[in-house]
Amino acid sequence: MRFLPLALLLVATPVAAQDLTPAETAKVDSIVTDTLARNGVPSASVAIVRGGRIVFAKAYGKQSETIATPRTDAPYQIASISKQFTAAAILMLEDEGKLSLNDTVAKWVPGVTDGDKITIRQLLSHTSGLQDYWPQDYSFAAMEKPVTPQGIVDRWAKKPLDFAPGTQWQYSNTGYVVAGMIVEKAAGKPLLAYLQDKVFKPLGMKAIDQDLAVGKDFPQGYHRYALGPVRVEKPAARGWLFAAGELAMSASDLAKWDIARMNRSLLPADDWQVQETPILLTNGKSTGYGLGVFAGTAKGRKFVEHTGEAVGFLSENIVYPDDKAAVVVLVNSDFSNAFTSIAGQISDLVLPPAAGAETADAETAKTAHARAVFDELRAGKLDRSTMTEDANYYFDATASADYRDSLSKLGEPTEFKLLRPARLRGGFVNRNYGVTYKDRTKLSVVTYAEPDGAGRYEQFIVMPAE
Repeated sequence: MRFLPLALLLVATPVAAQDLTPAETAKVDSIVTDTLARNGVPSASVAIVRGGRIVFAKAYGKQSETIATPRTDAPYQIASISKQFTAAAILMLEDEGKLSLNDTVAKWVPGVTDGDKITIRQLLSHTSGLQDYWPQDYSFAAMEKPVTPQGIVDRWAKKPLDFAPGTQWQYSNTGYVVAGMIVEKAAGKPLLAYLQDKVFKPLGMKAIDQDLAVGKDFPQGYHRYALGPVRVEKPAARGWLFAAGELAMSASDLAKWDIARMNRSLLPADDWQVQETPILLTNGKSTGYGLGVFAGTAKGRKFVEHTGEAVGFLSENIVYPDDKAAVVVLVNSDFSNAFTSIAGQISDLVLPPAAGAETADAETAKTAHARAVFDELRAGKLDRSTMTEDANYYFDATASADYRDSLSKLGEPTEFKLLRPARLRGGFVNRNYGVTYKDRTKLSVVTYAEPDGAGRYEQFIVMPAE
């Protein structure tokens, strides 16, 4: 995901094991409703864990075109938050003696590039070198047709590796698809069936395949081109997330998993510890990522965190194990940072006030070029030679018109700046920019560009920001 772990913005202090006060409850309501209104996000489902138990669960706003009243039990698509469950399945199978984290991929899935050099541990820690099949924050053309895990492997996991296994960290959904295939071979049953037996039923959780969480009884995903109208988003065809993000569940059910993490229940304590221990690269540098989760310590407080993005959905799950606290925020939009903003503000009720975010150094030339493309979009005169085939697919007539119409009326920005250092993702270079206007309107620009040669954009998405 494009968003940094929320815990990096928080200061440490003990947390009280108590219910939310009426004033705190009112504050949560205000945080959520105000943030949704500012960003145009239709709905949110929120759960708060305090003192090791769920003390708050509520749904807000418009969950779909057919759900009249928001429901706390409605299952939102949690996307990449699912990765920690895939990793847990691997750990459980290792406990059963059916595989080892040190097994090579070639032992289980034939045909993967350098599969005899990649371990299961490297798949789960995003250090395998396998190229990410979905780095974009939009659904690309191929996602209109169903796919199988083997289909993803055949198209992406048989390419040359982006780097030698263990030498770099780069987020890879592809690696998790391979890991899910290994779970199914070792367990002798579908991944979701294994998780139902080993995790969801024991914890009293209700989780379903996100491909099946569609229709009149389920939250509906929404999209927005820049500041244009909020539109119902067309789901991707079946099969595109699998073990990389296959689950849909309510905020409260995800909070039950968080409580198990805090209490070191269900899984042996050493399994939880293995999952939460950041992997080291071959040069000794920490990745900040364990097995399916970001993990670390910020200003004296331990955190375990992951975000998720599906077509039309965003989610945040952050746990403070030592403080017995957690915040879950699920929204039915794939635009704006409302989900992390809500989680950050709510965390301030459970934990201390947030410190200021760090400012990244600017890359002058790249920032100037990104600003030029931004200006082209608001003028409706995009130079398509600066875009890849997938990006040109994204900027169809509707998208281009929404970008032009919504951005042009804002006038000239007062600031366009890089928000953090560039980083690799799916073979592209990810840069995030912040745009500010005189009336204090703020936008986020999330880009992925080719690393060499023409440096064309694979993605150039504009969305509201806090």
